[in-house]
Amino acid sequence: MKTRIFITTLFSIAFLDAQKNNLAPSKPFTDNYFGTKIVDKYRNLENLDDSNTLNWMQSQTNYTNSVLDLISNKNYYLEKRIEFDKRQGYSVSDLKITSSDKYFYLKKKGNEKTSKLYYRDGFLGKEELLYDPFNYKKNELNHDFVINYINPSWDGNKIVISMAEKGNELAEVIIMDVKTKEVHSEVITNVEPVSSGGIKWLDDNSGFIYLYYPTSNPKSQDFYKNSQTVLYKIGTDPKKINDVFSRKNNPDLNITEDQFPIILNFEMNDQYYIGMVVDYDYYRKTFIIKKKDLLEGKKNWKLFSDVSDKAKNLELYKDEVVFLSGYKSSFNKLCKTNISNPDFKNAEVLVPEKKDEIIKRYRITKDGIYYTTTKNGVEAKLYLYKEGKEFSIQLPYPSGNIDLESKGKNHSDFWIICSGWANDGQRFKYDVKTNTLIPENLTPIVEYPEFKDIVVNEISIKARDGEEIPISIIYNKKIKKDGNNMMLIDSYGSYGISYSPFFAKMYLLWVNQGGMVAIAHVRGGGEKGEQWHLGGYKETKHNTWGDLIDCTEYLIKEKYTSKEKVAIWGASAGGITVGRAMTERPDLFKAVIAEVGVMNPLRDEVTPNGQPKEFGTIKDPKEFKTLLEMDAYYHIKKGVQYPAVFITGGINDQRVIVWEPVKFAAKLMADDASSNPILLKVDFEGGHAGNVPVNQRYANLGDMFTFALWQLGHPDYQPKEDIQK
Repeated sequence: MKTRIFITTLFSIAFLDAQKNNLAPSKPFTDNYFGTKIVDKYRNLENLDDSNTLNWMQSQTNYTNSVLDLISNKNYYLEKRIEFDKRQGYSVSDLKITSSDKYFYLKKKGNEKTSKLYYRDGFLGKEELLYDPFNYKKNELNHDFVINYINPSWDGNKIVISMAEKGNELAEVIIMDVKTKEVHSEVITNVEPVSSGGIKWLDDNSGFIYLYYPTSNPKSQDFYKNSQTVLYKIGTDPKKINDVFSRKNNPDLNITEDQFPIILNFEMNDQYYIGMVVDYDYYRKTFIIKKKDLLEGKKNWKLFSDVSDKAKNLELYKDEVVFLSGYKSSFNKLCKTNISNPDFKNAEVLVPEKKDEIIKRYRITKDGIYYTTTKNGVEAKLYLYKEGKEFSIQLPYPSGNIDLESKGKNHSDFWIICSGWANDGQRFKYDVKTNTLIPENLTPIVEYPEFKDIVVNEISIKARDGEEIPISIIYNKKIKKDGNNMMLIDSYGSYGISYSPFFAKMYLLWVNQGGMVAIAHVRGGGEKGEQWHLGGYKETKHNTWGDLIDCTEYLIKEKYTSKEKVAIWGASAGGITVGRAMTERPDLFKAVIAEVGVMNPLRDEVTPNGQPKEFGTIKDPKEFKTLLEMDAYYHIKKGVQYPAVFITGGINDQRVIVWEPVKFAAKLMADDASSNPILLKVDFEGGHAGNVPVNQRYANLGDMFTFALWQLGHPDYQPKEDIQK
């Protein structure tokens, strides 16, 4: 043990000396916000065209790689994930089933880096390979595409395939004839179907509707702005944009440049299109137009629901619209109102608000409306509303999350996928006549004997203001609460997004290395409805990292762990959570992981993605103060001893621009008074974690895994002795 401590001390000294000799170039700039002067020491790092900035990012990335390479067990996580993939044989994702029972899905075999597109006629039909992303632009150098979205036409004769690469969110969409497997010559560009409403086929399968981004340069201030819903007819020139719903096309609708006008999902026999103006608000404004009017080029959209109606998840059904209502409700009601004369605030309530259960999602079928609820975001239930009554459906096993699949409103076919923190997702078809759930998996059911002793405990703890904060704790049932356990605490807390249970091999492998995992369901998320979101929003945002601090103190007090054994991890907007928890309580954590994190929100407004309304605007004096309060970069103080920190960024990240984590790393390296390592790794082939080959994602996760276990003292993750050399 003394030898290891001696080696680690030498390593820390060597590390500190190396970083002091390679601090980032600094050209301070002073901003004046409503009389408050803020000095930005590393404003120059925002220039991603500056060779000095790029060279420093590269040198830090190289150094981080060299440090991690000294840890002999570095590849454990990557190798185990690949082993699991091979054990399973293959995985299936993005399943789409047409009304004629044609199955389209992405499938990745255990030894493959990316998924391919497959097809079968019916669940038991013969599987056919339709498209391999390797073939896209294969004659051009330096391309590595992944398929990140598919959608077949109503009749299943054509399919659109979205091709993305290197973390870029904007993709290129191709069209394939299913029978001949021929790809059309037309390529649709400037589209991001995954989180922008998808691609919707016209009723006659002659074309489709999608959201178009006029600016493709992710560094441009106009990126993500003035997007347009366009109608494309197959065989025409994709460059000739037929705008049908946008700020430009519909100036009377008062759509702002940073809102996304999308058309919601519809079915062939629907008579209307519903358009939604998407922004970062919890509830959004919608408009409605007859399908034939839009197809004839008319612009007579009418207001359907306003933000104050608090209606979401709208679905047309005959002459009515079904929706989830948050009006005078914390946990949602399932309601309906007339399409031609809607009254969302005084709608007919089908399913009233439930005590401690939030209605999360629903599907309309021929047999009724299936819907799910969750308690604290982690305990899921399934119900069927039919003929004015609701029925509880017994799940095959307790589940933390339930996904719903169906063929549509005129079909009985209905499936669920149940999953949890420690059990893989399984797919079941529901037989309404016998009230039974029948397994109908597309992927092999694999046993993981190495996880057999892992259990999950869902608890709640009291925050400093008395609020009950849910925590999911994952651990081996044989572990002892003696204060010596390595604890990884994951948290997010923004946009009203719930941290729902999923089969998280990252967590389970951590537990198998002798640690415990806690998911802190902090305020700002959606685990307890809209009020939970508003409890960590703008001026209440301090509750988000305050909850993380309180959860950590509870886990230490109850001897789950100790200060020297805690690592906190936050990704994307979770960077605010872990960044401010660390800067407010640097003594409380041993290690911090900020993955592609929002670390400098005071400057978000100048990024291509812009400042989300979720956090505020620097144009308002009150909201400026809230942004300053949640900005981890500006809360770094010189001379303070901070924990060990691992910071990542993606060069092609269009959601959190890479200079946010880079600036945070630069300032922390310069001001930190401890000998703890501060590592920065920029993925020069990636973006916001997605749209990259799976092995690349595994390797990135493995680096974070390795760093945390090293810092928390796991004996298999200590640097080699030759670090002294």
